[in-house]
Amino acid sequence: MRYLLILLLTLSTSWSFCQFTHGDSLRGTYGSARNWWDLKNYDLSVTFDIEKKEIHGKNRIQFSPVVNEQSITSELQLDLQEPMVLDSVMNKGNTKKLLFRKDGNAYFISGGFDDEITAYFHGKPRVAKRAPWDGGIVWTKDHNGKPWVSVACQGQGASVWFPCKDSQLDEPDNGVSMHYTCPSDLVCVSNGLFLGKEINNMNQSTYSWKVSNPINNYCMIPYIGDYVNLHEHFAGEKGNLEIDYWVLRGNEEKARTHFQDAPKTLKALEYWFGPYPFYEDGYKLVEAPYLGMEHQSAVAYGNGYKNGYMGSDLSGTGVGLKWDFIIVHESGHEWYGNNITSKDIADMWIHEGFTCYSETLFTDYWFGKEDADKYCQGLRKNIANDKPIIGPYGVNTEGSGDMYYKGANMIHTIRTIYGNDSLFRMMLRKMNARFYHQTVTTAQIEQFMSAELGMDLSKVFDQYLRTKNPPTLQLKYSKNKVKFRWINCVSGFNMPIMNGKQKLACSSKWGSYAIGHDYSFELNPNIYVIHHKK
Repeated sequence: MRYLLILLLTLSTSWSFCQFTHGDSLRGTYGSARNWWDLKNYDLSVTFDIEKKEIHGKNRIQFSPVVNEQSITSELQLDLQEPMVLDSVMNKGNTKKLLFRKDGNAYFISGGFDDEITAYFHGKPRVAKRAPWDGGIVWTKDHNGKPWVSVACQGQGASVWFPCKDSQLDEPDNGVSMHYTCPSDLVCVSNGLFLGKEINNMNQSTYSWKVSNPINNYCMIPYIGDYVNLHEHFAGEKGNLEIDYWVLRGNEEKARTHFQDAPKTLKALEYWFGPYPFYEDGYKLVEAPYLGMEHQSAVAYGNGYKNGYMGSDLSGTGVGLKWDFIIVHESGHEWYGNNITSKDIADMWIHEGFTCYSETLFTDYWFGKEDADKYCQGLRKNIANDKPIIGPYGVNTEGSGDMYYKGANMIHTIRTIYGNDSLFRMMLRKMNARFYHQTVTTAQIEQFMSAELGMDLSKVFDQYLRTKNPPTLQLKYSKNKVKFRWINCVSGFNMPIMNGKQKLACSSKWGSYAIGHDYSFELNPNIYVIHHKK
C-alpha cells in the first residue's frame, strides 16, 4: 500500500479542524442510494488507446435488493470521477436507456432497473503523478522502450477510471469478469484466472480474466506490457496453489532467483494467519510501473529486485534487508485488506496494522523471535503520533499514517502482554476464518480479539487507536522498590506491564514492586509505551 507517504508527510491537524465537503459525504457515506442494493458481480470491458491515452468501455453490474421491493424504485448511486464521462446507462437486456443525474463525481440512476444495469463510459482518466501514492492511471514505457500501462487507485478509488459502487463496504459477492483490449504485441495481466485471448481487428487483442471471490474495487487492476510468464506450484494448507510471476522481458533470470521470497511468504503467513484466502484465483506477482500494491491475487511488484524497501531497511536494524519488503508486505494484504476488509477507510488500520505486523511474523518464522522483536521495535522511529489512527467516519478519509508502524506495535504489545504465542497465533487464524471474505468494522475486530484472548482490550484500543499518543508509564524508584502507574491515558486504562517475563497489573493508581540485591526491574521492550521516570 502507500506506506512511504507516511515517512514524507505528517499532518498536525486534529479531526475537529478538518473540513469535509458534500462530495466527501457522497463518497464516504452509505446512503439511501447505496444501501438498498447488494453488489453481486461486475463484468467490466475496457479498451486502452495508448497513443491517445484514452479509455472507453462498459461495466455490467448485477445486484439484488436488500430491503424491500418498493426500494427498487429508488435511485441507484454509481461513482465515476471527472474527467471520465458516463455516456449512458442501460437496463437489463439493453432495451431501455435509463435516466441519471450528476452530482459531482456521483451519478444517481433512475427509471425502471431490475437487478442489472450496464454503464457505458469513456475519457482520459486522471494520470497518477506519483503512483501508488497519488491514484490514477500510469502510461509509461519499460526498459526496452515498450508501452507499459497500469492503474493504482487505492484511496483515490476505482471510480477514477470506471463506474462502480466505490465503497469498501460492498464487494461483488460472485466475483468479477474483466476484458481488457490493448495492442496485440502486448500482454494484459489481471486478477484471478486467465480465460483467454481474442485477436481483434486493427492489431488489437482482448484478454479476459475472472475472479471467483469477492474483491475490492481498487484491487481490480490491468497490467499491460511486454510480459513473460514464469510458473510454479505451492503446496499449501488447502492443497496446490498456482503461482505465476509476470515479469518484463529481460528480467526472467532475476525473477527466478529473487521471487523465491514469494513462496516463503506464503509459507510463513499461512502458518500465522491460516490458508491463503484465494486458492481458486491463484497467486501472482506482477511487475508494475510503481513500487507495489496489494491487488488481490495479482500483487503489484516494483521494488527493483532488491531486498528491503527499495534497498533500505525501514526498521533501521538491518533485519529488514534479509527479505524483499514489497513481496512480504503486499502479500500480507491478501489476508488483511483483501480477505478481511474494513467497511470504512477510517478503519484502514485493520489493513495496515496487521499487514505491517505480518513483516514481523514473517521474520519470526524464518529468522527467529529475536530478529522479529528487533525489527518491530525498530519501526517505532517512524511513528509520528500526529493524530488518531482511526479517521472520521462517513467522509472517505483515513486516519493517521501511524496505522502502519504504531498499529503493528500495538498488536505486538498485545501479543507480549498476552504471553502465549501459540494461542495468539490461533487467534489470528480464527480471525481470518471468522471474517473470511467479509467487510468489517473496528468494533468487530476489537470484540473478537478481546473474546479470543480472554482479555478486556477495549481501553488498549481506545488509547492506541483513538488518541494520538501512546500511554506513559510513570516510574518512581526508591531503595528497595519501584512504584509505577499509567498517566496521560484514557480513563480506566489498565494495561499490564511486563517486568521481564513477569506480568504486573498496572492502572492509573500507584502499584509497587520490591527490588533489592536479588531483584531487578526491567521493562519488556516489546510493550510500546513512553517511560517517564520521576
